[in-house]
Amino acid sequence: MSMLLLSLETSSPICAVALHHLPSGRLLGQSELRLEKSHSTHLTVLIEQLVTNTGHALADLAAVAVSDGPGSYTGLRIGAAAAKGLGFALDIPLLAVGTLPALAHQVAARTPRAAEYLYCPMLDARRQEVYTALYRADGTEVLAPHNLVLDAESLASYLATQPVLFFGSGAAKFQPLVEHNSHASFLIGVQPSAVSIGELALAAYQRQEFRDVAYYEPFYLKEVHTTTPKSLG
Repeated sequence: MSMLLLSLETSSPICAVALHHLPSGRLLGQSELRLEKSHSTHLTVLIEQLVTNTGHALADLAAVAVSDGPGSYTGLRIGAAAAKGLGFALDIPLLAVGTLPALAHQVAARTPRAAEYLYCPMLDARRQEVYTALYRADGTEVLAPHNLVLDAESLASYLATQPVLFFGSGAAKFQPLVEHNSHASFLIGVQPSAVSIGELALAAYQRQEFRDVAYYEPFYLKEVHTTTPKSLG
């Protein structure tokens, strides 16, 4: 029987899946849709098609990994439900990988002289707010994930001492505020990737950092605000 790791990325409008071989880490395939609100109708189909198209069956899965957040509340819920369902049905372990460190890993792995920079993923949290964190090239956390209301002084102490790469769906909101700072650089088009989730999950699998399938909840970072409709009476 093959040993496969299936990874799911649903924290953003992108619905993506990837398949890696265990323990080699070799990428067997990936698939994604860049369509708004596609997760609920397409995630299961993407999973089944990817597994089948690589010549395997769901029974070959040894573990499932999911993007842990922060990000879209609905997307994270759908990804968690799918991952937990597979975990229960196949009796395989569940891994959860933070969306922000996965984004930083994705960029650092492709950056020349990577150790010279700090990596700052920013996910749009509406208005002038983002979900963000800071990492070194080796994945070391410099600033823990948090929600940040952006202004000209945001992250000033870090920008004063070292070049910082900004990327992700929220970075464009920050660029006009620090465009004259020579330490600030911005990358366009960096999106969450199931492949990056899988690459970090491979190491977590070796460390057996498994999550409880029954009680796992994504890392939403902040509470979702809902409103109650006014009475029509």
